[in-house]
Amino acid sequence: MQSVLHAAAMIPASIPSPSWSGFDIPLPWGALRIHAYALCILAGIIAGLWLTSVRWARRGAPEGSVWDIAIWAIPFGIIGGRLYHVFSSPDAYFGPGFDGTGDLSLIPQIQRGGLGIWGAVLLGAVGAWIGCRRAGVKLSAFMDAAAPGLLLAQAIGRWGNYFNQELFGGPTTLPWGLQIDPNNPNFPAGMPAETLFHPTFLYESLWNLAGVLILLALDRKFNFRRGRLFCVYAMYYTLGRVWIEAMRIDDAEQITLFGLTTRLNVWTSIIVFAGALLAFIILGLRKPSEPDTPFLPGREPAESKPLESKSAESKTDTEAADADRTTDADRTTGAAGAAGPAAVAGANARANDAAEGDRTTVPAEATVVRHADSAVSDSESRANLRNNQSGPVRASEDADKDSTGGTAPANGAPAAGVVSGRQGTGTAPEAEGTK
Repeated sequence: MQSVLHAAAMIPASIPSPSWSGFDIPLPWGALRIHAYALCILAGIIAGLWLTSVRWARRGAPEGSVWDIAIWAIPFGIIGGRLYHVFSSPDAYFGPGFDGTGDLSLIPQIQRGGLGIWGAVLLGAVGAWIGCRRAGVKLSAFMDAAAPGLLLAQAIGRWGNYFNQELFGGPTTLPWGLQIDPNNPNFPAGMPAETLFHPTFLYESLWNLAGVLILLALDRKFNFRRGRLFCVYAMYYTLGRVWIEAMRIDDAEQITLFGLTTRLNVWTSIIVFAGALLAFIILGLRKPSEPDTPFLPGREPAESKPLESKSAESKTDTEAADADRTTDADRTTGAAGAAGPAAVAGANARANDAAEGDRTTVPAEATVVRHADSAVSDSESRANLRNNQSGPVRASEDADKDSTGGTAPANGAPAAGVVSGRQGTGTAPEAEGTK
């Protein structure tokens, strides 16, 4: 127990000021300074794009389109964020009261810090709209997919304020109070060097991280679309920004509305919150006029059937045609069968005549007449078998056997040349068969 208390006593009762704010890359003509603030912004952009790309792909958007949109949204967002900061904190750039004593050369020096989130969101949305139009997707669908990633990027990017020792809150005695280097130009004049300040960068970072989880949970449960999840993001972020912004003591533009004077960012957050809430309600009341898809109307990808499906369909069509032909033949045969055995025999005879007409004429000696009667056909088969075994047999003998069912005729009974119900064997002298 004593060791735990000793370890707790060794933990500093404050957040120390950073001893590192970047590094230099030597170049032939000097050195390139890489600021920690820029690295935090870059890390936030990468993390936000990663989360957005995962969510964008799950919505069935075109592969790689998130990067096509990002190359427009990120530069526009950085420019918009810088412009908002310059005009919301103009003294350093234009002088107090725009008296011209400021330094305009500081405006493009983003590495010194100063990016306003609302300018970044507004102008970044313009860039995203351009990218979405070029990619053939809806801006509202992309904004819904990007909302949690945007909060994640802000949570990481806020740590750049820590390395720049800027945008901290008022004095505090809390154990997580932030130390600021007394020699830093941002240290408030007239305060003791050991003064601790509220780490508003940490408050906002934790608030945003919690918001990422909340947005993901709400989207999974309610499946917000048509820009409604982005409205939830705007409401959540501004709700936290109001109380966090009110704690800061850095110079900012003061605005008086309804008899209340406060920082410009506070009023902006209140207005954005009200607008996002109204838009969320209106979008929820409106019935969707088109299917829920990330694609713009008329830009949906063409759907083509696989080759196997087409082959299966062709095979099915062929089988159906064969079935129709078979059905027709069955109907013809059935009709003939219904007419009786004579009709069947007649139909078979007509079919044989048509077939014989198509064949090349052969000698009469080679013609073998098939009997329609199955019993006679069986007798011929047995006779042919005997012919193969014992040699040629006279046609008269075959006729005698056929007429008596395979037995000799009665004495004095002439051999029948025509059997009832079948055609005779003709005048062929011998039935050669197959040798």
